[in-house]
Amino acid sequence: MRLSRHCTRAACSRPAVATLTYVYADSTAVLGPLATQSEPHSYDLCEEHAHRLTAPRGWEVVRLATEFVPAPPSADDIEALADAVREASRARPGPSVPATRPGSVPPAPVTHRLPEPELGRRGHLRVLPGEAD
Repeated sequence: MRLSRHCTRAACSRPAVATLTYVYADSTAVLGPLATQSEPHSYDLCEEHAHRLTAPRGWEVVRLATEFVPAPPSADDIEALADAVREASRARPGPSVPATRPGSVPPAPVTHRLPEPELGRRGHLRVLPGEAD
C-alpha cells in the first residue's frame, strides 16, 4: 500500500506535488515533479511551497517543472481503501466495559431508592397554610 506523502515544511499537511533536492557541490537547489519514492536527502513540497521556494544567496534554483499537480490515486490506493472499508465492516464492537486504572476498584452501581417526598412538599417548594386555613 502506498501512503500519500505530505509537504515536509513544518505545520503544513497539504499533499506533496514536488521534490526538492540540493546539489551542494554546485550550490544548486533542484525542484522537480514528485519523486516516485521518498529519499532521505530530498524534501517533498506542496504546490504553494514549491512556487514560493527561494535558495540561499549565491545558490541557483533549477526548476524541472513549472506546474505541479497532485498525483491521481493509483490502483494501489483504491485497493487499499477498499480493503480498509471491508475490514471495518467485518469488525464487531465488543461489549462496553467501563475504563479502570491499574489498582483501582470500579465504583459499585447505585441501588438505593430516594426517600418519598414529604406531604405538602414538592422538591424545593412547600405548601404554606393560607389566611383562610
